[in-house]
Amino acid sequence: MKRAVLAVAGLAVALTACSSGGRRGEPLVGPLPVDDPKVALGQVVFNRNCEGCHPGGEAGLGPMLNSFPAPGFLIKFQVRRGLGAMPAFPPTVIAGGDLDAIVAYMMAMRHHG
Repeated sequence: MKRAVLAVAGLAVALTACSSGGRRGEPLVGPLPVDDPKVALGQVVFNRNCEGCHPGGEAGLGPMLNSFPAPGFLIKFQVRRGLGAMPAFPPTVIAGGDLDAIVAYMMAMRHHG
């Protein structure tokens, strides 16, 4: 089990290192449609917990997320464990359903633009 956690952590770090640390090449085009209630909740939770370091999904104190290549399960792993300068967000801070909503919002941002 410990090896699996280390392998996943290594993969997450590798994906983070491969993603561009700068701003997204093209800005988001217009407001992100939030017709899906899960995406709308994700936007609220993202703004409350992530926006300070990843403004609008772009690079800030943390790397850009709009084109972050990691799949949802690695995003959840990074949020829960924290990697590098990113702090961990336990379920007492971001509940499981809220974390699912953040991932849905991030995927919507990734495909918008």
